[in-house]
Amino acid sequence: MEKVKETAEKIRTMEIRGAGRIAKAAAEAIRDYAAGLEAASMEEFSAGIQEVSSFLISTRPTAVSLPNAVKLASRYSSGNVEEARQEVIENANSFIEKADKALGRIGKIGSRRVRDGDVIMTHCNSHAALSIITAAFEEGKDISVIATESRPRRQGLLTVRHLNSFGIPSTLIVDSAVRYYMKEVDKVIVGADAIAANGALVNKIGTSQLALAAHEARKSFMVAAETFKFSPSTIVGNPIEIEERNTDEIVDPAIIADLSHVQVKNPAFDFTPAEYIDMIVTDIGIIPPAMAYTVIKEHLGWEFGEI
Repeated sequence: MEKVKETAEKIRTMEIRGAGRIAKAAAEAIRDYAAGLEAASMEEFSAGIQEVSSFLISTRPTAVSLPNAVKLASRYSSGNVEEARQEVIENANSFIEKADKALGRIGKIGSRRVRDGDVIMTHCNSHAALSIITAAFEEGKDISVIATESRPRRQGLLTVRHLNSFGIPSTLIVDSAVRYYMKEVDKVIVGADAIAANGALVNKIGTSQLALAAHEARKSFMVAAETFKFSPSTIVGNPIEIEERNTDEIVDPAIIADLSHVQVKNPAFDFTPAEYIDMIVTDIGIIPPAMAYTVIKEHLGWEFGEI
């Protein structure tokens, strides 16, 4: 359990960041916990798996990849402890393997929509979005990237470092310069923390302003997302909770300590309506936002009773 708590703390503090990386870390934690769980009965085994699953899921409320990964990894049907343990281990390993392959497939599929000479704008630090960009570059396409700083955690610095390691020309801008530079952009490619049943996107705060600016400028807006980032619970009306992070990330509390009429807000994500999204590039192909419901039902396979 200590190792699970360590993983959960890394997810909570964003030492492990990004929906895909969070999902893999959770699956690994479930696998390792199941492998070492000493249980004399199925009741003890089930209680242990349930406790760890609930604990991990509570760590980051918005990243839908987290509960999806936990549910897929922790499934078992056997009534025997050792057989159930092996099922969990195999399911977790299968999820991790598929997650790794998903990035490669997204890159290969999405790069076909990138043209030679394109200027691409991206936001935050999405491995899925970067997979498309780097795949296009490695295919020999002459591209460049405009990356937002992505305040307050400044994940854009991670993005430009990644791009620089590939030799991809990039420009780092402040978030508020998005509309100013949109005229130079050919397409926008972002990642996803969650996609609702109606095709709406939940992603790093500021994504919706990119989508709005792209829509106004008639530039293509692409979302890169593994299928495990689609949200089953939205089918039955449960909203995706937007995480409010510590305001210390924005301003030193000492600076505003004597400002009695001032409050600070720090939402980590925002919603982008489906009508501003041109396509979603997934590991099963490119889909329109309207197909989000189908992905949830056919590829995640949750029954209504499980949601």
